[in-house]
Amino acid sequence: MLCAALLALLMSACGGGGSGGSTGANAFTGPAVTNTTPAPQVVAANAVRVTIDAGVSNVPNMPFVSLTICAPGTSQCQTIDHVLVDTGSWGVRVFASQLPASMNLPQQKDASGNLVAECMQFFDGYTWGAVKLADVQIGAETAASLPVQVIDPGYASLPSDCSSLGASRNTPSTLQANGILGIGVFKHDCGAACVTQALAGTYYGCDGATCTSIPLAEALQVANPIPYFATDNNGSLLSLPAVSGAAQSVTGLLVFGIGTQSNNALGGAQVIGVSPSNGTFTTAHDGTTYSRSILDSGSTGLFFRSGALPVCANPNSSYYCPTSTEQLSAMIEGVNGATSAVTFNVANASSIAQKYAGDAALPQMAGPAFVTSSIFDWGLPFFYGRSVYAAIEQQPTPGGAGPYVAY
Repeated sequence: MLCAALLALLMSACGGGGSGGSTGANAFTGPAVTNTTPAPQVVAANAVRVTIDAGVSNVPNMPFVSLTICAPGTSQCQTIDHVLVDTGSWGVRVFASQLPASMNLPQQKDASGNLVAECMQFFDGYTWGAVKLADVQIGAETAASLPVQVIDPGYASLPSDCSSLGASRNTPSTLQANGILGIGVFKHDCGAACVTQALAGTYYGCDGATCTSIPLAEALQVANPIPYFATDNNGSLLSLPAVSGAAQSVTGLLVFGIGTQSNNALGGAQVIGVSPSNGTFTTAHDGTTYSRSILDSGSTGLFFRSGALPVCANPNSSYYCPTSTEQLSAMIEGVNGATSAVTFNVANASSIAQKYAGDAALPQMAGPAFVTSSIFDWGLPFFYGRSVYAAIEQQPTPGGAGPYVAY
């Protein structure tokens, strides 16, 4: 199967917050990765190693870290590996199956005392589970009593307006990761849109097995851990080495903070302002303006619709298959008026699948999967050879207050 390892992870809109979660362009089933304690790493206290490898399901272009979930204020903890690093969403999501049965994480309650659960929406599927409080440790940084989604298909009764969104992504093999670390430009995964009204397919209050859609204060929503660190809490940078052709695996760094330490200076990076309501900017390419563009490490390719690039035959129709590698250019423009010219290569996806079978880093993958004509999803191939910053809304940085991206 040429397409077995070519699975596009795309982020979907969630209320006013922008994107969240991951899904596959094609159905794929694989074994979950057994949790292990990562080897000691010689990195700064505000950084953690990022690995792009075979992961959970042999899907390429997926950056992973390990994080530790603890019952609040205790030493009862579980380290979970192969958690997807996602700059296109915000919030921590782990599986109930990855946590020991003895771990008692308190469940989030709203002002009316409802037990809170969440449906996280994707382009072609969803995750479902309780919102619980946990101390989240990533490297030497900790976010205490953070609301996280504990994905559990058996929790309460799945609402029909959640399950109607598409396929279930409620296991590691269907999500292709053991969790998601959403560290984009917003603090909470739905934001103001969920505060004043109950939005179907977002937050629910549960009484026994019955769950009803509810509004939810931002402070109670599943949260990006970074603004809740004691220090280095205004954003992050994801730094990956350049890849020529392909690589079996790649190791990089996720560094917390922007301009807070010697290893996270903004330097000469171009600051691209993003919409404060949905985190998007504009891309102009080949005569088309894509008004809803994102920098998204959780997507396995560059995803945009183009009439100039031939789509691969089935089963690779989520990708482009030009007869030879195309070198293309685009102009990125932020809401602050800043512009940046970008060149990128698009290769034949079917040929890549054959030539580089088993390699985890494929920098020339692109396709039209799921995106509409207004979206340009600058996925993980954009990140190779760059340090890409995500400044969190309202947080001061040397480049001004977030939200913005920079590289």
